[in-house]
Amino acid sequence: MDEVAAKRGHPNPLAFRLELLKGTPPRLQGRRTCGADGRSGAENATAHALGLAYIDYSGSQVAGIAEVSLDRANGQIKVHNFWCTIDCGVAVQPDNVVAQTESSNRVRHGMTLSERISIKDGVVEQSNFYDYHLPRLNEVPEMHIELIQTDNHPTGAGQMATPLIAPTVSNAIMELTGVRLRHSPFTPERVKKALA
Repeated sequence: MDEVAAKRGHPNPLAFRLELLKGTPPRLQGRRTCGADGRSGAENATAHALGLAYIDYSGSQVAGIAEVSLDRANGQIKVHNFWCTIDCGVAVQPDNVVAQTESSNRVRHGMTLSERISIKDGVVEQSNFYDYHLPRLNEVPEMHIELIQTDNHPTGAGQMATPLIAPTVSNAIMELTGVRLRHSPFTPERVKKALA
């Protein structure tokens, strides 16, 4: 969606998305996510950028913003913060919705940046955690989850935020470098190749 906004000459991906939602129920329009301004182009002096994504996942409305930096020398991406809002209608167990949203973000974080299965001669090359890298606790970003309570019919909170991580990171890297990452995981080797 950021690319569509850019092609249409729209400077703010969040405003572009909200413009597309005009005329839809107010629930779909939501609100800005957890204090982040939602503008992918927001960059600061320490070379961080924000990437935005939104999904209507089986009726649950979920939006996310990732704060990302990149070490260009080694191709390593770091996600510093991830803000996420979820409106899944009536939240029967609000604490569990927040916990589930955090865990679904953690799962996709690894799949976006490091977890990779490769096959050689019909055999999986990875055999254990020493060659299949799961993110350690110190590699997982700070999570800021906001549950938006509404009177709408419950729609689910299982893994609703999972699809947001890769596009938010990709959008942030696009803002930092002008290069679009499309093939996850965004390993340092793939990042360096894309930047070359």
